[in-house]
Amino acid sequence: MPSEKTHLVLVDGSGFLFRAFHALPPMSSPDGVPVNAVFGFTNMLMRLLRDHVGTHLAVIFDAGRKTFRTDMYPQYKAHRPEPPEDMRPQFALVRRATEAFNIPAIELPGWEADDLLASYAKAVVAAGGRCTIVSSDKDLMQLVRPGVELLEPMKQKVIREAEVEAKFGVTPDRVVDVQALMGDSTDNVPGVPGIGPKGAAQLVQEYGSLEAILAAAEGMKPSKRRQSLIDHADAARMSLRLVTLDEDVELPRPIDELNCCEPVNEDLRDWLETMGFHSIIQRMGLGPAARPRMPMRAVQAAQDAGSDSAQAHTPSDVAYGPYETVTDMDALDRWISQAYEAGIMAVDTETTGLNARLADMVGLSLSTAPGKACYVPFLHEGTLDQPTGHQLDRTEVLERLAPLMRDQSVLKIFQNAKYDLLVFHKAGLSEVAPIDDTMLISYAQSAGEHGQGMDELSALHLGHTPISYDAVTGTGRNRIPFAQVTLESATAYAAEDADVTLRLWQVLKPALRTRQALALYEEMERPLVDVLTGMEEVGIKVDATELRRMSKDFETRMAEIEKDIHEQVGRSFNVGSPKQLGEILFDEMGLPGGKRTKTGAWGTDSSVLESLAEQGHDLPQKILSWRQLAKLKSTYADALVQQMDPATQRVHTSFQMAITTTGRLSSNEPNLQNIPIRTEEGARIRKAFVAAEGHVLVSADYSQIELRLLAHVAKIEPLLEAFRLGQDIHARTASEVFGVLIEGMDALTRRRAKAINFGIIYGISAFGLSRQLQISPGEARSYIDAYFARYPGIRDYMERTKEEAKEHGYVTTPFGRRCYVPGIREKNGARRAYAERQAINAPLQGGAADIIKRAMVRLARALPEQKLNARMLLQVHDELLFEVEEKDAAALAAFVRKEMEGAASLDVALEVETGIGASWAEAH
Repeated sequence: MPSEKTHLVLVDGSGFLFRAFHALPPMSSPDGVPVNAVFGFTNMLMRLLRDHVGTHLAVIFDAGRKTFRTDMYPQYKAHRPEPPEDMRPQFALVRRATEAFNIPAIELPGWEADDLLASYAKAVVAAGGRCTIVSSDKDLMQLVRPGVELLEPMKQKVIREAEVEAKFGVTPDRVVDVQALMGDSTDNVPGVPGIGPKGAAQLVQEYGSLEAILAAAEGMKPSKRRQSLIDHADAARMSLRLVTLDEDVELPRPIDELNCCEPVNEDLRDWLETMGFHSIIQRMGLGPAARPRMPMRAVQAAQDAGSDSAQAHTPSDVAYGPYETVTDMDALDRWISQAYEAGIMAVDTETTGLNARLADMVGLSLSTAPGKACYVPFLHEGTLDQPTGHQLDRTEVLERLAPLMRDQSVLKIFQNAKYDLLVFHKAGLSEVAPIDDTMLISYAQSAGEHGQGMDELSALHLGHTPISYDAVTGTGRNRIPFAQVTLESATAYAAEDADVTLRLWQVLKPALRTRQALALYEEMERPLVDVLTGMEEVGIKVDATELRRMSKDFETRMAEIEKDIHEQVGRSFNVGSPKQLGEILFDEMGLPGGKRTKTGAWGTDSSVLESLAEQGHDLPQKILSWRQLAKLKSTYADALVQQMDPATQRVHTSFQMAITTTGRLSSNEPNLQNIPIRTEEGARIRKAFVAAEGHVLVSADYSQIELRLLAHVAKIEPLLEAFRLGQDIHARTASEVFGVLIEGMDALTRRRAKAINFGIIYGISAFGLSRQLQISPGEARSYIDAYFARYPGIRDYMERTKEEAKEHGYVTTPFGRRCYVPGIREKNGARRAYAERQAINAPLQGGAADIIKRAMVRLARALPEQKLNARMLLQVHDELLFEVEEKDAAALAAFVRKEMEGAASLDVALEVETGIGASWAEAH
């Protein structure tokens, strides 16, 4: 019988099955039965037996959809779709998995698994024992109490009273009251309309229980919430009965029959072999077995490429290497034949540098299956001690590969495809299609969650650490060019890269469906590779003479400011030295607010200097001016001349596709995203970007796109109306918030409303707004409070978005992009507040990024049909820049405006402003 020594571990089998099915890529057993959820479930059981052994153990399942709750309320869970076709055969298999592990599997017709979990937990605690429930279901948090805890199986996180209170804002015994008020759309629990998690928790905290809240409703202040509580009292009581778990179900099997037993190894091994779970057999030390395989329903490219011959295997169960060095054409032909047969081929290039436009291809690697890869060297130099021997001619190899590279029946897979395509184009191979890009496949579903480099993805998804570049080339002064690496080392390194890329694709591509990112990748990220490749190859013309003139002028102005600074300090010092500056500001001048860094030096970054400048100190403002000119001089005026291609007089920025959390593109060499927008110096830099002779530049810029997205996602009717009527949105906001007429409004009032409008998007604080408007924090707070009072929907959106981020770890743009928010659960208040501001802004900035990407893809497809001699050159935030013959400029501007405004359908129309000029400054 149960006693104080009893520790009952209960597994929410049905809940875990659904989560495993949607979290793991499709897999099949050797006889073709879908088993991805079974694989995840089996892994969980193995880990549970190893790490969380109680004295008693059982897995609890739902017996069916019909329960006492559906008798009470027929709409309960009625809207849930039927299980996916691939999931249905796995219901029986997970029950078979528990039997194979010699673990009791329990279910009871008419009752949900949650009721059985509740009843077993109550029974074991009543007998003096304790219970751990393995589940991710928040509905089970009502069961937490002394002796009962939850174990979140994915994160291995234990949930006790403190975690429940952090989640719901109330103690576990009041969770059902909160759930009854807020309802649950997943289960069709009605709740009380208009009351969300935060409001429900506040009511329960104030009144104590649902019945107390309903009894007090009549006496509450008149409000929508009060009326909703009165009107929907019966629905709330019904919801309470639906969400409250029954703890008195007659137990199908007594607790003393659930004592743990060791699995019978032979039976378990036989079952694992039947399923093809080779990796589990190995981890459990049960001996060799057959390999599982991943079907090509998971291998999306076979469908993309029009071929059904592609075959994939579980990536982790095949050895990495040895690989082949290809040094004769017969061997190359053999690999080409294998690629045709497989229907897929991972490709990677090795080059002389990181700039794809300038680098030479030293060799290339191919992979057609896990563990099956080769390296084809071209330009390895060798040494006297280790000559390379025969290598193939690059031109001949590319000519032989060309038909394969353009064959639509064979998918070419890259990690960072844009780089390799630029390398191929430079080497003379202009057509490579169709392609997939593992970096972008991962980025489409995990922006901000982790880095997208191959090594990091390999460690994360394959549990494998690839050979590093440093390991084959050395580091520091001892580093050698890749062309001098021995063929043996080069092959081990380069071929492994192709092998890892193929394996990553097998894991990541199917996950696009389960993480709802397939459309995002197929419609935006993948087609954008070719668009950006073309833009980088075209580049944009710069006026070197103007840049040199600008550099000289910046230098003169810096010298003048530096002279003033030295005179004010009373001696010369290095203005560019943070250490010397800190000593002058805080040691010698004694200015307030100084803070030392970890090195012991005074901090003198821009935020420190700006704060001092706002306090009226002149020297910090001069330092800021000097620094801005120095940055513009080095980053643009000087650097652009150095980065210009002498043959074309153009610079060719490199667009980074998988760096930002929000989906925005970034650029480097040169970085064109950080040119000041509203300053005289920024306009002057843009003046140096010019059109070719006989051409002009056309700029097309989305107008107030993030504010439009805010109005759209938060459903703010006054903002929606203002955009629909074409009103000045900042004047309208000032009128709404400050109660002044739009007609005759002074510029200062409008400027304050503009600062709030844009500040809200970035989660601005009262302190931040006060600094921006140079007013007191109290006055700034009153502005923000007035803004939210007039637009309560915006505050609701902000709170809802923060809760979404805390719940899932990410927020979602209107187009389905997940933007992960690191730090959203930080205990440190400042870091958490920063993450919350990121969460508020990410759906808006990310939505804007999605829209302009959609526009770029649309334009790239439609522009050739217009018979205009025009090319897309740059994308900077919400702006696109084109070069076109002067006679076609007006037609291009009209066409681009139409296509960009049609890139997405929102509750308000998108608006694009265009400009035409000989330079970017004139067009912008």
